Amino acid sequence: MGSFSGALPNPAWVAIDIAKNRHEVLLETNNGARRRLSIENTLADFKTFAELLRPHRPCEIAIEPTGDYHRPLANFLIRQGHHVHFVSSIATNRTREALFNSWDKNDPKDAQVILHLLKSGTTQVFSDPLERGHHDLQELLGTYRKIVDRKTRIYHSLQTHYLPLYFPEAERFITTARAEWFLEVLHEAPCPSAVLKHSKKVFVKKFTASGGKITLRQRLVGEYYESARESVGIPVAAGSWAVQMFQLTIEQYIRLAKQRKMLEELIHGQLEKNADYQRLRSIPGIGPIIALTILAEGGDLRRFSHYRKFLNYCGLALSASQSGSHRGTPQLSKRGNARLRSAFWMAAKAAIMQRRNGFRRKYDAYVRANPLDADLKRKAYTAVAAKVARVAYGLIKSEKEYRHFFEAVVPDGRIPSLGPLRRSRPRR
Repeated sequence: MGSFSGALPNPAWVAIDIAKNRHEVLLETNNGARRRLSIENTLADFKTFAELLRPHRPCEIAIEPTGDYHRPLANFLIRQGHHVHFVSSIATNRTREALFNSWDKNDPKDAQVILHLLKSGTTQVFSDPLERGHHDLQELLGTYRKIVDRKTRIYHSLQTHYLPLYFPEAERFITTARAEWFLEVLHEAPCPSAVLKHSKKVFVKKFTASGGKITLRQRLVGEYYESARESVGIPVAAGSWAVQMFQLTIEQYIRLAKQRKMLEELIHGQLEKNADYQRLRSIPGIGPIIALTILAEGGDLRRFSHYRKFLNYCGLALSASQSGSHRGTPQLSKRGNARLRSAFWMAAKAAIMQRRNGFRRKYDAYVRANPLDADLKRKAYTAVAAKVARVAYGLIKSEKEYRHFFEAVVPDGRIPSLGPLRRSRPRR
């Protein structure tokens, strides 16, 4: 890394351009003296860098997040007592063009741009998940999302490749992605030749001998057998390599389905005693996974001093372009956490599907002028999603649960029976 001789007077500004193996650093003291250096992504260089910054602690340090490569260094600097900020890549790119009148990009130049943004105060405080206590939640959510994504890809592969080739009539039996018990039937008999080598009575008895709703299963398995007799799938042998590959894909899907179920139970078990989790679950439309997403991606929402800052963080704030007498139509900024924005959108859609709650009432009022207008419905969904975010922030900030009885007030001021409106136990 080179020699770090010489002491610098307090305070010190530090800009770091992050890369996978080596980070470019630019230091500036209060007298304007600057110093460049490179540090490798090793503990030895981290410690040497910390010794250089020790006389100036706490330093104001800015980094541009790059993948997850910035996380070890940022956490190390926070534990050393420094103030770590981050700058957005968009701000870096546009500032570089303004400062240098060029699109040229290199690491030393980016370090200058980051330092400029740090000194001008156009940065955000870096909230380290490990230090804030929600790193484990992020890993739970990340693993869950990966399993769901892989499961969805395999499901689409079954729907668009294997079933159309070998057993098109079987598609209707697995149209529900969570109808997992029938996948065992499909795995054992994935093509008509594998089904018809048994008699109907033997085949039905084999898959409905125990557990579940026997009558329903018997009917479905019987219909599956009958569809094999009229199938237009290509006539492959039951033990062919093609069918074995089909079965291997189904095995992967079943395994991912079991992992997903195990993770859902683990998530609920880990968060069941979390007060913020229970507050979020009391909001209509928010289930276990959406509540986990809010806690993992948002961290401690109490750190936001106003709900508008939280909406900005989610990308749910409205923005408009204005020039002279022209003013554009306000629309979502989408400059924020996409996972949080998606979670609140899904929560809004789930809440609207319920019969009576404040979110449904807001949606109905929004689309009352033209309920069939697709653009108006989209705007209504956006408004409800922003309201769900505001309510989630307010409940956690005030440490209160969602109070359903306010939704029961009718225009004449009386409050009807609250029985149908009381919150049922959370879905597992």
